[in-house]
Amino acid sequence: MATRRCLAALPLHLRSILLSSRPHKTPIPPLPSYFSLSSPTPTRSSTSLFSPLRHFSSSLPPTDGSDGEEDDEDGEENGGWDEHDNMGSRRIVQSGKSEEEKRKEAEEIGYKVVGPLDPFSENPFKLYEPAFAVVQIGSHQFKVSNGDSIFTEKLKYCDVNDKLVLKKVLMLGTKSETIIGRPVLVDASVHAVVEEHALDAKVIIFKKKRRKNYRRTKGHRQELTKLRITDIQGIAKSEALAAAA
Repeated sequence: MATRRCLAALPLHLRSILLSSRPHKTPIPPLPSYFSLSSPTPTRSSTSLFSPLRHFSSSLPPTDGSDGEEDDEDGEENGGWDEHDNMGSRRIVQSGKSEEEKRKEAEEIGYKVVGPLDPFSENPFKLYEPAFAVVQIGSHQFKVSNGDSIFTEKLKYCDVNDKLVLKKVLMLGTKSETIIGRPVLVDASVHAVVEEHALDAKVIIFKKKRRKNYRRTKGHRQELTKLRITDIQGIAKSEALAAAA
């Protein structure tokens, strides 16, 4: 209580000292705000400095048009070059591939995209024939017959219902003969249709180092493409070649 009374009497004491030391004609300046016990009232200057609606000079629009002209001159000096537009175009150039590059990469994997399948006008599925073929797609080999379905690693440049031609045929077989390529059969091909792009079952990868407090668990789902075999071509020609030999 005594401390509060001392603080309350301190402004009056200081004001009386100032009145006694200064002449009466000079104006008395107001006391600083930290001597008053009441909350200080915000002045115009403090409001303009600490207001949340303060506008900086960089965000204000140009009043006389000089700033806009300077920006236009800078753009003309740079030849109309915009950093964001250039970065966007650079990304498109880096990520995109031409149709020729896509076709070559697909041929290296072992397939060729013919075009989309029209289910209303054409029926690519043939009757079952007692013949088989061994085809290579990527680094995997599959033994297929007419009507079979296989799962391969995801083929990037094809969509669902696209017709494919598998060119890397390693072997053809029928009831009467078997023909082996060296390493592939040039005149043979296997036709297929893309049914879906799917994900394989999750595989858990767990790593541990004993006495090191090291444990890591990861999951992986392989992207797959489901193909339906529609036709095996080259069997009749192979039989004719074998009979002529």
